[in-house]
Amino acid sequence: MRKITLPLDEETKKSLHAGDAVLLSGVIYTARDAAHKKMHELIKEGKPLPFEIRDAAIYYVGPTPARPGQVIGSAGPTTSGRMDPYVPELAELGLAATIGKGRRNQKAKEAMLKHHMIYFVAGGGAGALLSHSIVKREPVAFEELLAEAVMRLTVKDFPCFVGFDTEGNDIYDCHE
Repeated sequence: MRKITLPLDEETKKSLHAGDAVLLSGVIYTARDAAHKKMHELIKEGKPLPFEIRDAAIYYVGPTPARPGQVIGSAGPTTSGRMDPYVPELAELGLAATIGKGRRNQKAKEAMLKHHMIYFVAGGGAGALLSHSIVKREPVAFEELLAEAVMRLTVKDFPCFVGFDTEGNDIYDCHE
């Protein structure tokens, strides 16, 4: 497995290929449906987003509450397709990567290809295991959304695969 440090730079993004197994370390931000809708509204109103989107990675997750002594509860990926309508505008603002599970629609893939975004796929059903790679959690915005609030996570050796690369290769479009 290849170790990758976040944020991603252009050279690293171009060196990643669909199917590569990677361990991510650095900062990722959480955002699911409700947070994406709020960020979309901020963009429409010309207001700043709650974190620097350029070169950032967003993890589509709604973690469970942490048990005593834990940083976070179970933190498995949610279905990425629900966030596809927001990918073009976030890609335009410089988002470097997303992390989730499942296929992306054609419009999202076109935006990711145009803006050299990477889509990482995390193991669905492995939320308890993935949570062990999260070493720090800080609230960022929209705390009223509870599990869907935007959080800043520091991860170490977070396991995933490259699902979509800067050349447009998609692990879900493999043919036998």
